[in-house]
Amino acid sequence: MSDKPTTIKEIAKLLNISVSTVSRALNDHSSIGLITKMRVKKLAQELNYEPNQRAIQFLQGKSHTIGVILPELSESFFSAAITGIEDIAYKRNYTVLLAQSHDDAEREKLLVEKMKTQRVDGLLISVAKTTSTYEHFEALRKLNIPIVFFDRIPPIKNIHFVGSNLETGTFEAVNFLLKKGHRTIGMINGPTTLIACAERKNGYVRAMTSQRLKFDPSLVMSCDLSESGTIEAMETLLNHKRKPTAIVTFNDYVALFAMRYARNLGLKINEDLDFVSYANLPIINYMDHTPIASVEQFPYKQGKKAANILLDLLSKPKSESAAEQAYFNIVVESELIIGTDK
Repeated sequence: MSDKPTTIKEIAKLLNISVSTVSRALNDHSSIGLITKMRVKKLAQELNYEPNQRAIQFLQGKSHTIGVILPELSESFFSAAITGIEDIAYKRNYTVLLAQSHDDAEREKLLVEKMKTQRVDGLLISVAKTTSTYEHFEALRKLNIPIVFFDRIPPIKNIHFVGSNLETGTFEAVNFLLKKGHRTIGMINGPTTLIACAERKNGYVRAMTSQRLKFDPSLVMSCDLSESGTIEAMETLLNHKRKPTAIVTFNDYVALFAMRYARNLGLKINEDLDFVSYANLPIINYMDHTPIASVEQFPYKQGKKAANILLDLLSKPKSESAAEQAYFNIVVESELIIGTDK
């Protein structure tokens, strides 16, 4: 017996019928009689015939594969997001091709190009923190390959995206600290290229001014989210003439770096210096000292919504022009989670 897979041509030859008849019979075409369908399907089963998926995909113009590019899969936030994406893709019979940019813009550009050559039907992406130009995304759009951004969204017009309402979350976080009596509050923000960083800053400013407190821009630090960048931001804040009594950090990893640095200086965490963070990741449950509160961004929900949008776009006829297209901009409300022992 040959190890090669059985073809439609072989079935047609054995039954002395045309290849097109076999194809129609296997696909239950109405033009083929019931007896012929039964003969074809019976022989196909006996010969362990499997449809040529590549040929089917070529005829359909689809690979039934979507690409996903994440900054770091090792981060719990993005692991939760990819779980949401895969759950939806599985239900809708799509395969996920996953890649990591490791927060490098050049690597991200290369990965987008590779996704294109792999003939993905669409792309889900959370952009790298160093991404500042967006021509690689425009190249996909010109090929009618839809893109849905999630969590980290670039500041460009006419895009589909799913994100968390970080301005509201930050407002709640800073207001929580103000109610605890803090008046000098620092912020370690991320790169200015990310829309999410502007949202964090806006929420911070709105919370401070709502209590008739003057906004001091020198208390809001931008950093590259690395440990060294966090330490540099902490050094600046702790040497500030208005030394903060509380600090809001970009995410739980930045909070970990910042608290470790403060502890090494002999400061008592959440006594001498309070911390509030973002993401509410499982990692905080394993810290010796946890932030007193964390802004939940619901990554699993973001991933599911982003995947549904992309697959809905792929189900639409491609004849629809860009001018006629509506852009999906979904905002998931964040929630401030207060530490249980606070």
